[in-house]
Amino acid sequence: MSLPHYKVTMLALSLGLATALVGCSSNPKKEIIDTGPKSSEQIYFDKAQKALDRGQYGDAAKSLEDIDTYYPTGNYAQQAQLELLYAKFKQKDYEGTIALADRFIRLNPQHPNADYAYYIRGVANMEQNYDNLMRYTSLKQAHRDVGYLKVSYQNFVDFIRRYPSSQYAVDAAQRMKFIGQELAESEMNAARFNIKRQAWLAAIERSQWVVEHYPQSPQIPEALATMAYAYGQLGDTATAQQYINVLKLNYPQLVKANGEVNLRAARKEGSWLNRATLGVLGRQETTETQESTVQEKSSATEHSWLNRMSFGLLDKSGQQPTSGDYTPVNESLNDSQRNK
Repeated sequence: MSLPHYKVTMLALSLGLATALVGCSSNPKKEIIDTGPKSSEQIYFDKAQKALDRGQYGDAAKSLEDIDTYYPTGNYAQQAQLELLYAKFKQKDYEGTIALADRFIRLNPQHPNADYAYYIRGVANMEQNYDNLMRYTSLKQAHRDVGYLKVSYQNFVDFIRRYPSSQYAVDAAQRMKFIGQELAESEMNAARFNIKRQAWLAAIERSQWVVEHYPQSPQIPEALATMAYAYGQLGDTATAQQYINVLKLNYPQLVKANGEVNLRAARKEGSWLNRATLGVLGRQETTETQESTVQEKSSATEHSWLNRMSFGLLDKSGQQPTSGDYTPVNESLNDSQRNK
């Protein structure tokens, strides 16, 4: 008995498809074979230096990665790894930067420039917490996830503990101060939420954390006012009055004439225009943003390795530093230093 026409057609299509699949499986793609280095270590390094000087960080990273792959024990191996950290950071590949920094620290714990790996790891984690929108508005990153900031803060704590005299220590301390303010704001944002839902104890705990761990942050007045208000709502008038007395001595403008706490003044709430435009317009006060705090200083002139690695903070004149810079194993200098 013959099959219906449509069944014959379906059978033919199925057989054709099966044949095509078998054909594909029997002809796998050709593997790309690495034929080894195309140039000497010196040429790779020189190409990387020229690319860095021109701001071509992708090309620089490629040459530096080739050194890392083909000459892992060469004269420029460790220097290439450190400069690769810088190139990856400039490409905004922060995860890659962190991974490379961790590897360098693990493999070269006693290297004279290991402090840079610790430092750049903290900077990269800090940068992961921000995006373009955050940089150009007064929206607070502290009102979003601050996980990377917490990791970054710990990175800098570890860095300064190990290298208190490092050339990057001052900048790291400034970053820690800024991060501390962000973390304090995150706690106070949670405290405000708890006040709204009348979770008085939770609000007190958040505010107390700010007072204990971030005593130099600008959120201290609001933290004290929040505790005074929350204790009052709990009926603990004695403790509430203690905090009100502290406010009277240090921040009298936050206590009303009738002795009550002025929470609105403590919070410095933005105008309706500021809230409606998501922080773009209607700012009531000038605030330092993360961009200005960690601003990268640049110049049209050629910079030394130290100037590049410190994002313009050090060796601004382009003169060879007296200490802190590193050299390869054979003590030869990089391009920018050889030209001096």
